[in-house]
Amino acid sequence: MRRPSSPPRAAVINVAPLDPELLVTTLARHRVRYVLIGAVAARLQGFPRMTADADITPARGPANVRRLAAALRELDARIFTESVPEGLPFDCSPAMLARAELWNFTTLAGRLDVAFTPSGTRGYDDLIRGAVSFDVFGTTIDAASLEDIIRSKEAADRPQDREDVVVLRAMLRRRARTT
Repeated sequence: MRRPSSPPRAAVINVAPLDPELLVTTLARHRVRYVLIGAVAARLQGFPRMTADADITPARGPANVRRLAAALRELDARIFTESVPEGLPFDCSPAMLARAELWNFTTLAGRLDVAFTPSGTRGYDDLIRGAVSFDVFGTTIDAASLEDIIRSKEAADRPQDREDVVVLRAMLRRRARTT
């Protein structure tokens, strides 16, 4: 009896691990205005979960989107998909970036998600108001507040987000007790 042939195994592709220093310094060199969101932003504030990607919300102004496009070109940004983890070619132009609210990239600095309007928010102008500043890698970055991260994760309502919200709310309660 012949066994059905299985599809050929895909070659193992080395996707760059998250390199926050390369990401932050490249965005800073291009003067991209953004708010760091998601688990990396929460981690800067004591959140215990590790993550394999970074998430940012850039300002939408044309000059900033041009600077973001230049930074993404320098980082060799490619579209990330589960089926092609090394990424698909991407036209890193301001016009292309403006065509979607969310981009999932693989870059030389690892996975990067660019969300112009994260769930539950109105984007950069909304998030920058409550952002917390951190000095990292020789530059200052703005990270979304825990309250804004919770708001976004509750709106997205994915299983991992629901788990994260429990921990984030506990962090806020602990912070309230110590202040």
